[in-house]
Amino acid sequence: MKEVLLIKNGEIALKGLNRSTFEDILVKNIKRRLLDSVGKFTFTKSQSTIIAEANEEDIDFEAAVETLKKVFGIAAFSRAVVCDKDIDEIKRVALEYLGDDLRSIRTFKVNAKRSDKKFPMTSPEICREVGAHLLRSIPSLKVDVHNPDIIVTVEVRDKNVFIHGNQIKGAGGMPVGSAGRVALLVSGGIDSPVAGWMMSKRGLQLNAIHFAAPPYTSKRAEMKVRDLVSIVAKYSGRINFAVVNFTEIQEAIKEHCPEELFTIIMRRLMMKISVRLAERDNCGALVTGESLGQVASQTLGALACTDAAVNMPVFRPCIGMDKDEIITISRAIGAFETSILPYEDCCTVFTPKHPRTRPTLKLIEEAESAFDFSEMIDRAIENVKYEFVD
Repeated sequence: MKEVLLIKNGEIALKGLNRSTFEDILVKNIKRRLLDSVGKFTFTKSQSTIIAEANEEDIDFEAAVETLKKVFGIAAFSRAVVCDKDIDEIKRVALEYLGDDLRSIRTFKVNAKRSDKKFPMTSPEICREVGAHLLRSIPSLKVDVHNPDIIVTVEVRDKNVFIHGNQIKGAGGMPVGSAGRVALLVSGGIDSPVAGWMMSKRGLQLNAIHFAAPPYTSKRAEMKVRDLVSIVAKYSGRINFAVVNFTEIQEAIKEHCPEELFTIIMRRLMMKISVRLAERDNCGALVTGESLGQVASQTLGALACTDAAVNMPVFRPCIGMDKDEIITISRAIGAFETSILPYEDCCTVFTPKHPRTRPTLKLIEEAESAFDFSEMIDRAIENVKYEFVD
């Protein structure tokens, strides 16, 4: 039997005249991800479905399924078998392909989709014929049209019939690369990988920027962040990962700025560096994992002071979420256990004992202007380390 993957897109169906452009991006992403994980496939677009056919006989379809679960733009998909357009053959193949699954459950129903109206049987007739055959062959089965354990679907199309069991839920969202590119500030905590995952789900391609402060932060802390970027890349695709040495700037902040303003001034300088890196790499916005009120630097006033340092949009997809909600997503995408590893990051190295929670922009700018950071910023940007993370 010949197996294929039937892939259903979600929001792309609403894109009107631009729909084919989004579908082409999705096919490109699926092709690259499957090639990296299991092998080559050929793709055909037909009636809101992308049909993926393996080019090799020994393709691991279980691995292919796990790969597709992490591709944004896919609403649902199925492993299916190809069958000739003959009712006796449909019944035989349905039993052979799904028999083991049907013997392990109690209830089922048959759903037929007849897009080829030349086929001599109507959809209800196909359902009755196939359902009766399965009931005769597996006496333990019962029909449940409302809440079955398995839905046996028969899709009669122009050239072939596809038969499959329950659909598998996809990652949803939009194809990565369909909405542009952004720069994600990733610290090593729980929030920023979740923020990157969320914006990637909306079709944005990610660059990642991490600020390290050796010797205050260790190489292991940097490797932890790289591992988090790699986890996000399983969903977003390859990420251009930049590491900025922030030590000189942090020491200057400590020496020349009021302690209660350390964190906000640090964030502002991080944003200034990130904007320049983002512009250099054709990114249209910055992304952070900030959640309103979570810490002193994430109050309304502090965020306003931070944003005033840049001339680029700043996306904060976690802004209205509480910590439990963020942790739930972190666990679901496989990032939580890495995020909580006890390695320091530069945001916590010089944390003030009593940070100001209601700063004003005038106060921050006056404190920041006490020292000229421009040459240090230039050096930090000049010495950025880049690598691609998959």
